[in-house]
Amino acid sequence: MENKIKIGFTLGDVNGIGPEVLIKALVDNRILKYCTPVIYGSSRILAYYKKMPGNEGFNYANCNNAEQANAKTINIINSIADEVIIQPGQDTSAAGKAAFISLDAAANDLLSKKIDALVTAPINKNNMQQTGFNYQGHTEYFNAKANAESVMLLINDRLKVGLVTNHLPVKEIAAAITKEKIVKKIEIIHQALKQDFAIFNPTIAVLGLNPHSGDNGLLGNEEKNIIIPAIKEAQDKKIIVVGPFSADGFFGSDNYQKFDAILAMYHDQGLVGFKSISFGSGTNFTAGLPFIRTSPDHGTAYDIAGKNEASPDSMLQAIFSAIDICNNRKEYLESTKNPLKRTFMENERG
Repeated sequence: MENKIKIGFTLGDVNGIGPEVLIKALVDNRILKYCTPVIYGSSRILAYYKKMPGNEGFNYANCNNAEQANAKTINIINSIADEVIIQPGQDTSAAGKAAFISLDAAANDLLSKKIDALVTAPINKNNMQQTGFNYQGHTEYFNAKANAESVMLLINDRLKVGLVTNHLPVKEIAAAITKEKIVKKIEIIHQALKQDFAIFNPTIAVLGLNPHSGDNGLLGNEEKNIIIPAIKEAQDKKIIVVGPFSADGFFGSDNYQKFDAILAMYHDQGLVGFKSISFGSGTNFTAGLPFIRTSPDHGTAYDIAGKNEASPDSMLQAIFSAIDICNNRKEYLESTKNPLKRTFMENERG
């Protein structure tokens, strides 16, 4: 029991659906077979959402720090000291402050390896900006924490979609895309597929930026001047990567099923395809960092917050993805220490 994976959880925006879906996901005590949950938040906030019908079986124990977490129950570290007024569905600065406190406490323990992975509940980036959270989202925050570059990778059993650019205004996207950045993102995805998903000979598809992938320069030159040279450079590094593909035809024809991962140029290009196929069952994984962080693929959903209507499915996917990635990464790191064992594993898995 003491050697189980220890997973941290943030509350996200306490006026959104984060606390609700977290409780709904953890209320089934069978999840304790696979991990030790450590929630960074507030017993008072969780008690509020525990009152919803169906959540009565959510039991937990308070603990002072992650090292003291009890492997037999859900643990809560009361990192949010302020008496936050809970107003489901409302955008408030107090909720933003609470979300930032929860996130920062959990991230610090993640960096110091007091927990094995972190699952983050949805935040409202606008109200967090008032608290000192000077980032465009979780991904950028964790990049800064780790002093590293990552890939926002949306995953489920059917497909994995990564992004070259994350949260940028459309008018800034083209200027932000460079050959070097694309190559780096391909390398990160390639390594993540091997170490975090146990795919030892992964294939990666790259989407174009412009309609019809530029139509041979008629609709833009980014494909000819940037994307294709980046693909060729990655191929020279022995990575199996092809493209660029036109996004509409790629997703519409089910061509995505032929690849282990897809690299999209910008946020909506990748996420519209992913969520059209997988909404509610996907996980946001920050690939390429020295620690493991996942999140549900939805936002705060203020319109249904506090109404007991939110589904925990994506939160459950985020939890089990974190567990699987922890196990895969541990196995990969152990096997790569021993070349003979690694060769055997690769042969066995094809």
